[in-house]
Amino acid sequence: MSVQDRGQRSGKLWGIGLGPGDPELVTVKAARIIGEADVIAFHSARHGRSISRGIAAPYMRPGQLEEHLVYPVTTETTDHPGGYQGAIDEFYEQAAATLAAHLAAGRSVALLAAGDPLFYSSYMHMHRRLADRFEAEIIPGITSVSAASAALGTPLVEADQVLTVLPGTLPAEELTRRLTEADAAVVMKLGRTYPSVRQALTDAGRLDDAYYVERASTGRQRVLRAGEVDAAGVPYFAITVVPGPAPTTEIPLSTADSAHSHTTRSPKTEAPRDDRPATGEVVVVGLGPGSPDWTSPEVARALSEATDLVGYTTYIDRVPARPGQRRHASDNRVESERAAMALDLAKHGARVAVVSSGDPGVFAMAAAVIEESADPQWREVPVRVLPGMTAASAVASRVGAPLGHDFAMISLSDRLKPWETVAERIAAVAAADMAIAVYNPASSQRTWQVAALRDLVLEHRKPDTPVVLGRDVGGPAESVRVLTLSELDPAEVDMRTLLIIGASTTTAFDTPAGPRVFTSRRYTTP
Repeated sequence: MSVQDRGQRSGKLWGIGLGPGDPELVTVKAARIIGEADVIAFHSARHGRSISRGIAAPYMRPGQLEEHLVYPVTTETTDHPGGYQGAIDEFYEQAAATLAAHLAAGRSVALLAAGDPLFYSSYMHMHRRLADRFEAEIIPGITSVSAASAALGTPLVEADQVLTVLPGTLPAEELTRRLTEADAAVVMKLGRTYPSVRQALTDAGRLDDAYYVERASTGRQRVLRAGEVDAAGVPYFAITVVPGPAPTTEIPLSTADSAHSHTTRSPKTEAPRDDRPATGEVVVVGLGPGSPDWTSPEVARALSEATDLVGYTTYIDRVPARPGQRRHASDNRVESERAAMALDLAKHGARVAVVSSGDPGVFAMAAAVIEESADPQWREVPVRVLPGMTAASAVASRVGAPLGHDFAMISLSDRLKPWETVAERIAAVAAADMAIAVYNPASSQRTWQVAALRDLVLEHRKPDTPVVLGRDVGGPAESVRVLTLSELDPAEVDMRTLLIIGASTTTAFDTPAGPRVFTSRRYTTP
């Protein structure tokens, strides 16, 4: 269905802000309008490659009309009688006429704009020429300024500071003056202007505090100190950022050859220089048991903000790679060493996410990190724990509510505690008539504990007690079976399996959609 009501006389012009480059940073409204519009219009230079269309492509539908508006000139010379400005003005008039024809025919037109349509964008030229004749609406977008700030991981301005946005096309003397006076500044439109921008930063005494961000939010993002940039390779879609005066802040750089932290300090402060790095933090996160849909937004934010990831290789591999983010993967048996590494990184300024599957506080890394953090050398390092969905809840959900009443969680692993202790706890829980969620039931080196578990529980439970076997729940190889305690075959259980053994009040029954299991919250009064 078209955005434009066919009953109206003319179509509607939409100025679509697409954000800085990552298609996932397109707003919900912009994505909807792109998919509904009759005509998709976009600009490009004469090479024909449109960044805007590339961002919008995931939201376009087959059969949409496309208007490719190709600039006759960008930075090169022209033989147009009016020179560069004359050629550009003529192009805008012709482009406006093209779009006006669609609008007059009753078609809705989505004119794409990288960033925000009214922030150094070509859209504004069409708006001035068409908005007085046709209905027009602008959908704002995230600017490259915000994306660059996010890439740096530091505020541009705080409190009463003023942010100054400057085009790199200003004369060097004017740039120098404004940079000298600014609390914080960003310089846009780089490309060929970068040599004069760098000279202005130098003359203003701001070069050491300035950062260069290229193609922010995309897979080609780069972050460097402004003084380290090769001016010959600077694209138009790059900006220079001078953060405002602020407390010491660690900024991660996003290139392989500069993947370390620098310290940003106020260019105006006269306090003695302190080269000690700022303390970062450790956030222990739970990804959930398998599906990305089970990773909470809170955890996703922490992962996106982290400069370093620490964890078991299998869990680290579940986290999408991000430019500039360092990944410290290791074997699953070195929990204390991983915890110490994370705390040491944070002590030296890194924002560290320690990655666990499921919930980090359930047989996972939270205990190791908190225990290690009690060492006096880490006492000043902030540590947070963000919960995740644990495997017991995920498996239980697939069959109903087998954990609907009192239950216990037990790990069969005897790597950190003796089997005698494990056996005592199994017997105690079985005698207490509670459902049991069994973690780490077997591995390639541990193959006999499941049979021992079954035999211990059978001393207190009936052979027909329901048992749920959930393997790789939330993952591509998910399987869930319901059987009885006497049918439990240790050969069917591995490290990726979680067992739920019911209590005397646990009931299993069949339905057309599969078995259901619940543990009643009511006890029959004797």
